[in-house]
Amino acid sequence: MSKTGKQLFTTLESDGTLTVAIEETTFPEPTGNEVLVKIEAAPINPSDLAILTGAADFENAEYSPSKVVAKMPEAFNIGQKARHGQRLPAGSEGAGTVIATGDSDMAKALMGQRVACVPGSAYAQYAIADAAMCLPLGDHSAEEGASSFVNPMTALSFAENARMDGQKAILHTVGASNLGQMLVRICQEDDLALVNIVRKQEQVDLLKGLGATHVVNSSDDDFMENLKAAIAETDAFYGFDPIGGGSMVDTCFKAMEQVAQSKMTDYSRYGSNQPKRMFIYGRLDLGTTTLTPGYGFGWTLSGWLLTPFLQNASKEAVTRMRQRVLENLTTTFASSYKTKVDLEGMLTKDAILDYRRMKTGEKYLVTPWQ
Repeated sequence: MSKTGKQLFTTLESDGTLTVAIEETTFPEPTGNEVLVKIEAAPINPSDLAILTGAADFENAEYSPSKVVAKMPEAFNIGQKARHGQRLPAGSEGAGTVIATGDSDMAKALMGQRVACVPGSAYAQYAIADAAMCLPLGDHSAEEGASSFVNPMTALSFAENARMDGQKAILHTVGASNLGQMLVRICQEDDLALVNIVRKQEQVDLLKGLGATHVVNSSDDDFMENLKAAIAETDAFYGFDPIGGGSMVDTCFKAMEQVAQSKMTDYSRYGSNQPKRMFIYGRLDLGTTTLTPGYGFGWTLSGWLLTPFLQNASKEAVTRMRQRVLENLTTTFASSYKTKVDLEGMLTKDAILDYRRMKTGEKYLVTPWQ
């Protein structure tokens, strides 16, 4: 039996017009391994903003009930030609109750259960999801389970990736984020050294309160010296950066190379041969990534996304990671939210200008039935 309810869609036209609107939608009856979930809570993650708002000008947008129309700068619009004209859903993850299922045994087993899911269309009152990607939440609330995939699995994957590459330490450039706090706890549990970069003293205090050993403040005058000291102590030549634009990756590479050179016994005109690797996994800063290579040789900058990593990981590893998230949903993998909004509340000017700033500790939670 199909259901009718509200759903958010976003459409970018070739002239750069971005329309985000709440519409009445008929949700089909699930088939095969699909389940139909009544969505109770869905977070607005930084990764969701790429399709939800992008770089569009929402300061001067046209706002009306359930709809906002903004203009995408040409420099960003030109790189999204494949999206032009497509009416796309949004919302990578959420949680709710399964109200209908396809005919597979896996799907049927979820009937009536509250689950976390990753439908890619969670900003809606209902969503079709793959049963294999659903996590039964047991006694946990939808709010507790809403953010159980993107941040927890990303943080766990960083640790998994590091171990696969023979690393015993990680550097993370936004240590006080929800994900960063999870990574602090994971590295403590897994005996991995972690160097955290933050921007404010209160963020230093926050992470120290969680038991973090190496926290450096980029606002301090002696930031570079403190960063080098932390890298020297941990051998953290392997880092993850969600900022993307600007010079933070460049700064990390410079610090790594200076530490590596300080340990050299023989001079080389080419610098150190210490492997140094940074991964960019987000674009909190949409500007140009600045690099000034003088990092010796053997340095590598790569992009990193969760889905390709999980596709390449073993089924056993992914199952183990998901079970770990469920068992620690209110401790290691707990998320906090600044405020809750309904679907229409997502599209007010105040809300959009606020959540798109992606400030640490100020994540929004969407509750479609509020």
